[in-house]
Amino acid sequence: MNNQKLLKITKALSDPTRLKIIQFILKEEKCVCEIIPHVNRSQPTVSLQLKKLEDLDLIKSTKKGKFVFYSIKEEKIKEILKLFQ
Repeated sequence: MNNQKLLKITKALSDPTRLKIIQFILKEEKCVCEIIPHVNRSQPTVSLQLKKLEDLDLIKSTKKGKFVFYSIKEEKIKEILKLFQ
């Protein structure tokens, strides 16, 4: 991983809501309906933060029926993110 990517990751995790989301989904995928009450933010705010994390390739989304589940995209990313726990 290059320094530019690492810098973007650390900047993304400097936001308290994004950090809470990452910590919450680190071990297993979570439905957006579980993430919203965990971070105590509105649905639009959570969606925006999830989009930012997805744009950085930190997380991925999977649609199952009416629900969208989020998880960490790569095992390598999981190892880096565990440092922030």
